[in-house]
Amino acid sequence: MSSSAAITRVSLPNHVRGGFVKLADFKIEQVAPPSKDQLADNQVILRPIYYSIDPYQRGRIAGVKGSFIESYSEGNAITNILVATVVASASADYQEGDVVIDNDGKWETEYVTEACAISKAPTQYSAEPKDHVGVLGMAAFSAYVGATVLAKPKAGETILVSSASGGVGQMVVQLAKARGLRVIGVAGSDDKVEYVKSIGADVAFNYKTCGNYLEAIKVAAPEGIDIWFDNVGGEFLDAALAHINTHARIIICGAITQYNLSSPDERYGIKCLTSVLIKKASIHGFIIDEYYDTPTHVAFYEEVSQLYRAGKITYRLSETDGLESAPQAFLDLFTGKNFGRSIVKV
Repeated sequence: MSSSAAITRVSLPNHVRGGFVKLADFKIEQVAPPSKDQLADNQVILRPIYYSIDPYQRGRIAGVKGSFIESYSEGNAITNILVATVVASASADYQEGDVVIDNDGKWETEYVTEACAISKAPTQYSAEPKDHVGVLGMAAFSAYVGATVLAKPKAGETILVSSASGGVGQMVVQLAKARGLRVIGVAGSDDKVEYVKSIGADVAFNYKTCGNYLEAIKVAAPEGIDIWFDNVGGEFLDAALAHINTHARIIICGAITQYNLSSPDERYGIKCLTSVLIKKASIHGFIIDEYYDTPTHVAFYEEVSQLYRAGKITYRLSETDGLESAPQAFLDLFTGKNFGRSIVKV
């Protein structure tokens, strides 16, 4: 049964078209909780346990039309991936106490949703709820698809990974190392660089202090790059393209340096794109939604959960407490204050 106390709700009063989002752009309020009596058939009430905080949400806050995912509606609760407990159910498929995943769950500490919009957490791979927004969550799955399915890695090749200590990057580093690649990681602080080395990178450097990107990559990868796993876009992407080998694979997973531009005129113009032609390379962008509920998703669960249980991979989380802290956790993604996969515990 739902509690009678007020719940916390975080909403977006207005879209933020350009520039960095600020705390004042979010609305945090206490509202009345849902009640079991208001449930229609095949609806449930969820109480979130962990929220995922992700850079791609910036596009949803901007209210841009024609993107790969619908923008947030002004005045409504922010939504994103979360793991939750069913606290009331009018669905034969879910019972009170079930742990579920909602890929578009509300930033409310209790809310009503349709049973068809959620799925039971695959507890055969992990009984720990946070794992489903962490080591077995969307960011880790993105790393798996990009680094193993699309990149088609071969032992002995060299892979360059940006944001290598983040939710995607740290998994790319470890999956690539497990497949016999030479791994070069790039991160934004000396302690993050040391972490990237500790999880298997052969070389790692701090992009904020390395000086010229072209020279830093040349020193780290004197034999060139076979796979470039890009999470940042912009100038660093350009520099990496200048060092790709013949038949290199460029995997575009994110472009965080381009998410908070004040206007389209500020977009970085790639100068080394002819390298793709000369080196007969391929560029592959992807959206992870296409790979859910496929054999690839099952393969990811099986491989990563086994490696994780065996202690052969690690996964660092940047965890904060309370839904009211979610806006700041989101802002921290763009200033480098987070370290690892960012999640919020309720």
